Amino acid sequence: MERLVRRLVADRSGRSPGGSAGPAPGEAAVRPEVLRPEAVRSGAVRSGAVRPGEEGVGVASGGSGAGSGSGPGGEPGFCPVRAARQALTRPARRRGKELENAIFEAALDQLTSGGYARLTMEGVAGAARTGKAALYRRWASKDELVIDALDATLPRPYDTPDLGSARDELHRLIEGFTQAMASPTGSALNALMGEIDQERAEVFKAFITDRVIEPTARTILEILRRGAERGDVRPGAATPLVADVIPAVLLYQVKIRGLENMGPGFAGRLVDEVLEPMIRA
Repeated sequence: MERLVRRLVADRSGRSPGGSAGPAPGEAAVRPEVLRPEAVRSGAVRSGAVRPGEEGVGVASGGSGAGSGSGPGGEPGFCPVRAARQALTRPARRRGKELENAIFEAALDQLTSGGYARLTMEGVAGAARTGKAALYRRWASKDELVIDALDATLPRPYDTPDLGSARDELHRLIEGFTQAMASPTGSALNALMGEIDQERAEVFKAFITDRVIEPTARTILEILRRGAERGDVRPGAATPLVADVIPAVLLYQVKIRGLENMGPGFAGRLVDEVLEPMIRA
């Protein structure tokens, strides 16, 4: 046992068992009484029982198991107390929807802060505190990841309820759009539209058309048809061309004028000054 203790101490200090060199640079000196074989045999030295700065050679309770000393080459060995502490403080592994939401949030954050060109699967995985393999099991490329992240977080324009008034329903729809564009998801979408190259333009253009523009136009057309049936929209105003006016103005504001022009009151002005004169019965 004494020879074992001496060998463990020698390994820890980086010198031969018979050498007289002191502890390695930056390493705390080891108290002789901590390392006495009698202390080890008596169980006085255990993993975690030595105060910080007084690390010694530990053994399992009863003296029969491997201790928490260092392994060959001075590398730290297994310490049950340290391992238990790490297990208790390690974040719980996220799965399913929780992990997916964390990945989406990380992707949109990186898209907004660094742009599409700098967004990487490795960076998203690091920000979401998961492995890169978890991303590639779900998405083959960052294009697919970005599209799914936007699709999952953008509001659905067809959630506009029947409020009994075409003006109120159109106002609700436009207000929801402006709030969405002011959100982290909207900022990410705006960054994407301003940066994508020609090669990827068609992919994201198709997504924006299918996910944002066409559903919005269909919802507006349905609002106009309901209004025509109620009598607050003139007959013949419920056409696809009229329904395209709002998406066209909204995209113009986002791409050309900037989001700062879509502050409070914008939805009311767009309805009252542009759409109402076109559809009023």
